[in-house]
Amino acid sequence: MSSMTAQWAIGVDVGGSHVTSSAVDIVELKIIEGTTYTVKVDNKASKEDILKNWSKAINQSIESSGIHDKIKIGFAMPGPFNYKTGLAMFVGNNKKYESLYNVSIPNEFQKYLKSFKSDYRFINDATAFGVGVASMGMAKDHSKVVAITLGTGFGSAFIKNGVPQVNSEDVPMGGFMWDKPYKNALGDDYFSTRWCIKRYKEISGVEATGVREIAEANNDNSRKLFIEFGSNMAEFILPFLKKYQPDLIVLGGNVSKASNFFLPALKCKIQDEGIHVGFEISDVLEEAAIIGSAKLYDSHFWEQTQNTIY
Repeated sequence: MSSMTAQWAIGVDVGGSHVTSSAVDIVELKIIEGTTYTVKVDNKASKEDILKNWSKAINQSIESSGIHDKIKIGFAMPGPFNYKTGLAMFVGNNKKYESLYNVSIPNEFQKYLKSFKSDYRFINDATAFGVGVASMGMAKDHSKVVAITLGTGFGSAFIKNGVPQVNSEDVPMGGFMWDKPYKNALGDDYFSTRWCIKRYKEISGVEATGVREIAEANNDNSRKLFIEFGSNMAEFILPFLKKYQPDLIVLGGNVSKASNFFLPALKCKIQDEGIHVGFEISDVLEEAAIIGSAKLYDSHFWEQTQNTIY
């Protein structure tokens, strides 16, 4: 292995419908050109099919990067998942990857890889996005960042000087917000694609396929929905913001693409409460998550985070 590739790791972003992997220079925190591969995945498929498709992308990244020695693989993984041990806990969420329930990824995955020696580390996908995004774009210049992903679920991470805050007193338990109560349910039930679809049907009677369709409708009903979404979100995150006092909030994920419809209401309500914080809409969700997962192999970063990953 050349001294150059010794500083490289494979970062993997596991999404609901596809997996993307790249080789990452963990010193420069940059994706190595020509090593990014995406493979479609049916998250309702069998364990073998899912792992085979994940490995297709990863094997291609390994091959094109020219890493021949021990392969270091960092996974940005949705929950529920035991990030310390690599045990998948996807059950009863009726959303994705249920056939991987109780599967140890480090034990099972090895047989699908072309490399004999591999090492695995895992991080929550929203946290990986936060870690990655804190090293690029506007967030680079801010010490305290809240990263929020809005898509099939509601992900969040509190990042301070590039490191996820998990046990700190000024962040919610676990360092995330999705499972905290809001109105008569959880944050995840309100700040996700499924809430938008459900609420749009209640308001308009129209069954939309996704947030993009609602945004493109751009009518009174869709505007009403997004204003409600923005003010609900402000109401929900305000107590956490007051405690943490971030410099910047970075939004990513598919729902954030409709931010010009809901961000004014969100900003307005937060400013009314006397909180002055910048907002950035990030279109580098996947890239940031890949960089954030590969960064698990930066020894200084690993030292600071390994005991806070569960």
